[in-house]
This record gives sequence, structure tokens and C-alpha cells, in this order.
Amino acid sequence: MRRRSLLTAAAATLAAAPLATGCSSSSSSASSGGGSRRGRITYGVWDIYQMPAMNRAAREFERTRPGVKVDVQLTPNGTYWTKLRTACTGGSAPDVFWMNGPNFGLYADAGQLLPLETSGSDAILHPSDFPSDLVSLYRWKGTQYGAPKDFDTVALWFNKEIFDRAKVDYPDSSWTWQDLISNAQRLTDRKRGIYGVGAPARAQENYYNSIPQAGGWVISKDKTRSGYSDEHTLEGLQLWIDLIHRYRAAPSLQQMTDTDPTQMFQSGTLAMTYEASYNAATFYGDPELRAKVDVAPMPKGRHRATVLHGLANVIYARTPHAELAREFVRFLGTEQASLLQGKYGTAIPARNGTAKPWAEGMPKFDLQVHLDALDYSVPFPSSANSAAWSHKEQMWLSRAWSGDESLKGATRSLTDAMNQLLAQERKGRS
Repeated sequence: MRRRSLLTAAAATLAAAPLATGCSSSSSSASSGGGSRRGRITYGVWDIYQMPAMNRAAREFERTRPGVKVDVQLTPNGTYWTKLRTACTGGSAPDVFWMNGPNFGLYADAGQLLPLETSGSDAILHPSDFPSDLVSLYRWKGTQYGAPKDFDTVALWFNKEIFDRAKVDYPDSSWTWQDLISNAQRLTDRKRGIYGVGAPARAQENYYNSIPQAGGWVISKDKTRSGYSDEHTLEGLQLWIDLIHRYRAAPSLQQMTDTDPTQMFQSGTLAMTYEASYNAATFYGDPELRAKVDVAPMPKGRHRATVLHGLANVIYARTPHAELAREFVRFLGTEQASLLQGKYGTAIPARNGTAKPWAEGMPKFDLQVHLDALDYSVPFPSSANSAAWSHKEQMWLSRAWSGDESLKGATRSLTDAMNQLLAQERKGRS
């Protein structure tokens, strides 16, 4: 929920104006390899729950490098992108900072990020050490700018107490969309104020999964066309609208606006919810909730699919400490730093083979479900200015979710708006 809120905020703040162009990688003094391997660097992050792990990683980095100090700077997620954009334009951004998929293209295209070597003795990361879709998410025009930090997959979380009371078998890997629908109806108990499943207009947790499960697509592979008029894409969206209006097994959009569906699940008024893996630690931290809930694979549509997203560490193109920043990013991607991150339980480390501590730290949950999802994951939809068309997604799809507009009408308008924005991206780069 924390990261989803950030994506929403990003869409709202970045849709209006492009990012000012910074120093290009070819002209930046930082990119030429200048700077000392000693001194103080800053590391910009937004998640307060990850601060202990990030501070511990910084101290480990300092421990073997006398004369080095890493200052981990937390900016609340609601203002992170606004402050970062201003800082990049003004030359005062953190030396190293977190990046996400929807915003990456904007910063890379504006020359605000330092290229990262991926081979040879100077390599900051070796791509084969990370899931390929995460590596490619942070590659722009053939150049790597981000080192994968962690990853998220989505799964079906359920409340065992509600299932037991309704005498419904727990979900498992055999469930299909039809199982989801029929059991959500059985689990809905309006007298108790309980709904079978949450069906919010969330991208990462909901329709970015159901669209590829139906065989649809959000954006073309060459990032020039919207997929929102494709009949299979519409099928992936219709699932959620039907759960609300046709099957009456999910709260209305207004109810889910008034109270976040994740909070509904935590309070016991939703039997099921689609959640990203980064919420597992929050659920586990509540002893009462921990005893009631567990997780299963998402029900299958035409295909089994989960959208893969994750954060990356990037280096500010105008940092005066390029060499030290490179060393720090290289360290953050090591097995040592990744295992350390996993032990704190707030995010799944991106480096291959280091996710077990994350799952083993919460033994009451079947978190292997989230790790196995890597095998059928699909790339997170993105382009140079994803935030701009993500804003249009939220605006038009909410109208379909509420019933104020037909799905075909809303997606027709969304397709036109998204195609115009993608055309502007191409024009801006030409």
C-alpha cells in the first residue's frame, strides 16, 4: 500500500510538466569518473519501514571504508517525487536515490542519471545476477541506469476465519477467475458488513495482473500505442467491474475510496484482497491478523500472470562523488547487502538467490507463493513519461469502475489520451 500510494502521487504530480533536462551523461563531469572514494554521500529513500535496513546497509558500507559516511535521507512518499524533481533541476539531488518504473524513463531521458557499467572490472552490476525484466526496466536506449534493489509480485491474500465461517475451502493454485467469483459471492455477508473480495481500480495490485491474465496488454512493446482498446484488455478490466456491479461481491468504488481495501482486509471486512508482497511485513506485524490470514496464487484467467515491479538504486548525474556513489550502488547489489535487506522483511531483495531470508522471516505465511510468481511474471508497463498516462488511466478507469461511464466509452477516451501522450513523447525525443 505504501508503494502504491507513491505511484499514485507520482502520477498526479508529474503528469502536468516534463522534467527539466539535466547534465547529459556525455557532458557531465561525474560521468567522466571524477570524484574521490572518500567523503560523505547522501542516499535518498522514501519508505520509513525500510529505514532500519537501509541504515544498516550504510553502516556496513562505511565499516570497511575509513573516511566514508553515508547519510540516508528519508523523504515522505507523498512529497518524494516533487522534491526530487526540484532538487535534480537545482543540482542538489541526493548522490544515490531510489527510482521506480513509472518515473524512470522521465529521469533517464532528461539526463539526470549516471550510466552504470554492466561488464568488465568496473561493472556496477552484472545483469545475470538479477531477474531480466527488472534489469531491462531500468535500461534506457540501450544503457543501464538503475541497479535493481528489490522486487514485488502480487498474490491473493485471504482471511481464514471468514472462509471457515462460510465453509469455503481456502484458495489454492487450482483456482480460476470463476472460482474467485463464485466463492467471493459465498463469502459476502452483508449483515456482517463483509465482502468477498476487494476490487479497487488499482494498477499494480489489480488490473495490471488481470489484463495479461486475459491475454491483453497495456502498452505496445515499442511503447508507441495504447492497448486499452484490445478486446482481451477489456476482459481483464471487466472482471473487477463485474465483481462490484454484477456479482455484488465487492464494495463499491465509493466505499473503497472512503476506506482503503487493504485497511478493510486488515479490519476483517474483506475476505480476499490482491496485495503486493511488500505488505506481508505489515500483516505479519499484527499478531491478531497474523493468525487469521494467509496467501495463495492469484486465480488464473486465460493465462497465469503477475506484474513484476521493483525499485532500483540510481546515481545522480551531477553528483560530485561519482566514484564513491558507484561503489555504494555496487555494494547495495552484493549478496551481503541483499541478504541483509531480506532479513528485515520489508522488501524482497532483487539479487537472485537472496530471497529466502525474506520468506523465512515470516513462517506463518506461505510466502513462497510470491517468490514462485517470478516464474510467470510479466514486465511492468512503462514508457518515458508513464506518470502522465497513468494519471489518465486512473481518471478514466475510475469512471468505469463507478458505473458513471461504460467500460468501452472510458477505454476509448483513455486510448485516445494515452496515444496522444505517447506521440508527444516521441516528438520530444526527435
